[in-house]
Formats: sequence, structure tokens, C-alpha cells
Amino acid sequence: MRTYEIARKTAETDVSLTLSLDGTGKADVQSGCGFLDHMLTLFAAHSGYDLTLRCKGDTQVDDHHSVEDIGICLGAAFREALGDKKGIARYGDIILPMDEALILCAVDLSGRATLCVDLQFRARKVGTFDTELCEEFLAAFVRESRMTLHVRQLAGRNTHHIIEGVFKALGRTLSKATAVTGDAIPSTKGVLA
Repeated sequence: MRTYEIARKTAETDVSLTLSLDGTGKADVQSGCGFLDHMLTLFAAHSGYDLTLRCKGDTQVDDHHSVEDIGICLGAAFREALGDKKGIARYGDIILPMDEALILCAVDLSGRATLCVDLQFRARKVGTFDTELCEEFLAAFVRESRMTLHVRQLAGRNTHHIIEGVFKALGRTLSKATAVTGDAIPSTKGVLA
């Protein structure tokens, strides 16, 4: 099974995370931020990955350190669980509707960390969650997982719907890209690193 467990402790956060790419979409998430718990649960359900997460962070300051460090841990676990990427599809994409919001998401599990984001949020917060942390999470995740990720908002007014669309689209796109479709490294270079 493509599974990885990681723990990361700093002066700001204490994160433990287990990710299984060959799961059934089960999530047991306690991040300390209710909205992020909701988003990561949706991510797991739509990717088919199993995700267990515990985070104790300095949320008395704000959610920034927790969100970023969870992105770091999820990205590292994703990279390690993929291993040499032998046999995977490598690419995935979707245009996902979430009520009035429409999100384009495309990924290349290239081994090169590139994030291109075009999101417009009308609200600065959803619950206690600072909406700018959506991009911080994606940046940390992409940097550690070493993937190329494009996320573009094609339509949408409701900030909750837009961010929810992003996490659902990310899950579905990664599910396509990590699907085992052969037995070779999907690159003419012979390596994805």
C-alpha cells in the first residue's frame, strides 16, 4: 500500500499525519481549525485517500502556522507515499462545479514544485479561517510534494463555495494523477524527480 506517516514538531505546532493513497476516502481530522477540518475531510472523500491528522498549534495567535505546517506534512507524506511514481497516470485535471463556483484544477506529478493560483475571495474570513490561508496551504503542499498545480476560479461569488470547490477539485485531480495505469515511469527521462 502507498502509505506514509509523518510527525513534525516545532515551537508553533505539533502535527502527526498518516496518508494512504489506496484508501476509501476515510478522514479523521483534528486540525484545531473547524473550516480546515471540513476542507480536508472533503479532500479525502473526493480523492479516495485515507487521512488521519492531529495538530496542536498556536491558534491563540491565528491559524497560519497550523495551516502551513499541515500543508508541509501532507505534501511530504504524499511525496513519500508515491515512491518512485512507477505506473502512475502522472497528470490529472477537472473543471468542478460547486453551486455557483466553478474551479479548474490541473496537476502534473513532475517532481518540480510550481503553483499557479487565480482565486478571488470576497470575504476575508470563513468562520475563523483567514481566506488567504487557502493559498498558503496549497503553496506548502506543492512545495513539499514537488508537483505542478494550477488552480483557477472560473466563476463564483460565495467564498465558502470557492474554497470548497478547490479542495474537492484537488482531491479528484490527484486521484486521477495517482491512479496506477501501467508499470513504467511516465516520463521519457525515465524518472520523475
